[in-house]
Amino acid sequence: MTEIFEETDDEGIPYAVRPNKSDIKRTIAKVLEIAEQMTVLSTEQLKRFELPEILHATILQAAKMPQKTARKREMKFITAQLRKMDLTPIEEQLARYNSTSFHAVREHHQAEKWRDKLVLTEDNTLLTQFLTQYPKANPQQLRQLQRNAKKERLTEKPPKFSRLLYKYLKKLFEDRD
Repeated sequence: MTEIFEETDDEGIPYAVRPNKSDIKRTIAKVLEIAEQMTVLSTEQLKRFELPEILHATILQAAKMPQKTARKREMKFITAQLRKMDLTPIEEQLARYNSTSFHAVREHHQAEKWRDKLVLTEDNTLLTQFLTQYPKANPQQLRQLQRNAKKERLTEKPPKFSRLLYKYLKKLFEDRD
């Protein structure tokens, strides 16, 4: 719905000022582009947006449709719903997904570094430090993975638990962002 603003001329007579149609069309095109980007995301990625249930279901449905009339209708509905929302967090999350190479590399190095530290140290002060820095971590699971990874390193077994520890840390870092 377009808003009409009232202004007054030099003599104080009010008149209506309508928004620029081109600006409205540019805004709709931008929101449609955001909607198109959302249809490409996986179900897991889409869940992180915490969208209303109807919008979430519509995006999933539109993602499966070919580029025909029905999809265009769905995209118009999605665009209309998105225009009612604050798009800033959605745009930030999409930007994160689009620049995943930088974030993925950072998270990869971070997870590797912490895994190596946790496996190679003998005392538990580092684990305590990690748990205070990342309170969402499951202490019991982390201790068990650390203990098993240390054990397999000492017995020179294949690094199964070391890989599991890495995967757990990587997921923890992804969920933090």
